[in-house]
Amino acid sequence: MTGETLLEVRGLCKYFDVGAGLTVKAVDRVSFSIRRGEILGLVGESGCGKTTLGRVVKLLYPATAGEIFFEGRPLLGDSREEKKAYARKAQMVFQDPYSSLNPRMTIKEIIAEGMVIHGMLTPELRTNRVVELLEMVGLNKEHMNRFPHEFSGGQRQRIGIARALALDPVFLVCDEPISALDVSIQAQIINLFKELRDSLQLTYLFIAHDLSVVKYMSDRVAVMYLGRLVEVTESARLYRKPLHPYTEFLLSAIPIPDPRVEAGRPHIQPGNDMPDPIHLPRGCTFYSRCGYRADECLESDMALVEVESGHFTACTRVQKGMRLCSKQG
Repeated sequence: MTGETLLEVRGLCKYFDVGAGLTVKAVDRVSFSIRRGEILGLVGESGCGKTTLGRVVKLLYPATAGEIFFEGRPLLGDSREEKKAYARKAQMVFQDPYSSLNPRMTIKEIIAEGMVIHGMLTPELRTNRVVELLEMVGLNKEHMNRFPHEFSGGQRQRIGIARALALDPVFLVCDEPISALDVSIQAQIINLFKELRDSLQLTYLFIAHDLSVVKYMSDRVAVMYLGRLVEVTESARLYRKPLHPYTEFLLSAIPIPDPRVEAGRPHIQPGNDMPDPIHLPRGCTFYSRCGYRADECLESDMALVEVESGHFTACTRVQKGMRLCSKQG
């Protein structure tokens, strides 16, 4: 990593109108940055807003409010040319390798489509580029005239990765790219992502719900809960010393493949009183499930505060120096 900020998000919001005057705050006042060459892991329970955040960052969904800066330039203005340039530099790998590929197009057409739209290369050179990309992701040129239904899930995800690389991007949004794959294939795809990051100097926003995968993949981790970020820090530090109660809960749920260790360690059980995402309570949204809650938490605005160098949390009690109990060691 160079230390140079590639992507910066400030106060990003995405609200959905669900009728009857009701609104779901899928992403609410989220701020973070990603350095060039970095992998930022984004984790949280299903429904917390991870995918929505990734799609807003990729400009697939319009933001309700907030700012996005890429290479120091704002993205949410009206400049069509700037958005087109960003679309070329930032690509997305989707979760479902079955529905993300057009079944009526050959693999060659799928991978080359972006090059055609952006007017890149001649037809002959585009074909050569498709062959190069297929080989880069572990496939071969004989595959390019076939259709998606002729491939396994792992092969389809490799095709999706090749398509994302076709425009020579510098930034990839990876939306749970292994969750729909067989366990035997997941490690291969994870290692492919890491190899591509190193060989092509890519930067990732890596969205996942599997914390073990995120630990292996990420340089830093952002933890999301009900549309808000509750903790952001370096990967090793997060797993060694979580500061937010929700992060503690997530980490305690990771199984350890040693029955004796697993049986002897404490498991944190949060309350089952999950807030209604349409009628979120005031203060900390984790309050109803938190074992450390206090009256002061009801007045929290859940703003991320740097409580240690490079370690940000939205827990009011931690911000005031009231440490959580040492259940994680």
